[in-house]
Amino acid sequence: MQVDKRIVQLAQNVLKSSVELKKGEKIYIEAFGLSTLDMLRSLIGEATKIGAVPFYYFNDESFTKEMVKYASAEQLQQHAKMHQRLMEEADVYVAVRGYDDIFALSDVDAKQMALYGKYYHGPVHTQTRVPHTRWCVMRFPNNTMAALSRMSTEEFTDFYFKACLLDYRKMDKAMEPLQKLMMKTDKVCLKAKGTDLSFSIKGIGAQRCSGHKNIPDGEVYSAPVKDSINGVIQFNTDTTYNGIFFSNIRLVFKKGKIIEASSLVNNDKLQEILALDKGARYMGEFALGVNPHITKPILDILFDEKIAGSLHMAIGNAYDVTDNGNRSSIHWDLVQIQTPENGGGEIYFDDVLIRKDGRFVLKELQGLNPEKLR
Repeated sequence: MQVDKRIVQLAQNVLKSSVELKKGEKIYIEAFGLSTLDMLRSLIGEATKIGAVPFYYFNDESFTKEMVKYASAEQLQQHAKMHQRLMEEADVYVAVRGYDDIFALSDVDAKQMALYGKYYHGPVHTQTRVPHTRWCVMRFPNNTMAALSRMSTEEFTDFYFKACLLDYRKMDKAMEPLQKLMMKTDKVCLKAKGTDLSFSIKGIGAQRCSGHKNIPDGEVYSAPVKDSINGVIQFNTDTTYNGIFFSNIRLVFKKGKIIEASSLVNNDKLQEILALDKGARYMGEFALGVNPHITKPILDILFDEKIAGSLHMAIGNAYDVTDNGNRSSIHWDLVQIQTPENGGGEIYFDDVLIRKDGRFVLKELQGLNPEKLR
């Protein structure tokens, strides 16, 4: 069977560059959805050629749904223990998701999803996979993703490979000045339509993401000091969480806490999510997106958070490497695009304008503007 040569190239890039797989290492490959099978086959083949030992697991959101809907906390814990042992055995983890049905989990009770996050995702991924393996998470194009992006499948597939196969080494070098600037920044101010928000990132640190943990990639992230956020932000990008659709989420903060929240769609579900635990009313991430080939949202956060000219903030749990102390069962990225066609906007670091209408204005950051990275 003829396989698109870009699939093989991407599999090679992920294994050799993103996770740096070596001979004799054990790699856990997890694929979600029938549309991922060509990529799964390529990952297995290329991993074996390297001399590694692949363990491959086919999954699907519909399988997850049937378990999570009915499982008790004890069942979820036992299920997690089996997967946790596999993860403990692995040196490397790669996940590829097709999201053949992006809304598969939309009718699962929010409390059941919270239990799943606490007893499965937390132990298996947050506590085991993230600190103990070299890992990369990616998507794979299909008809569903193409339809959500309002592109033909062929057009979307071309878009996908451009975003995933760009020169990440060049991007990494261009990100260094932004990372250094964020490392020494105290006050951040965001201005846009419906947005007037300020917070501190002092002492939190910053990380650049250039093709190692995510494919596609392209962001530099930090986190707000937990109790420092004040003001209001209007996110202008539609999003999903656990298969539930939300639009135009607006958050109001006082001393770091979300005191008001609304969504044009499923507002009641938003309130339920914010009530899941104490950390769900605080933020765990602030980041700027810079992938030059991702210019509009497609309702997939792995792409949307990397949109050139965007920023995103995450409700909930903070990452260990940029830890503001917030702990939650959720980590939900929300995106605001600041390009002119999306209403524009400004970002200030310590009262200095660093980006206007989606374009970096400081000389040392201009290498991150789209035309420099393509």
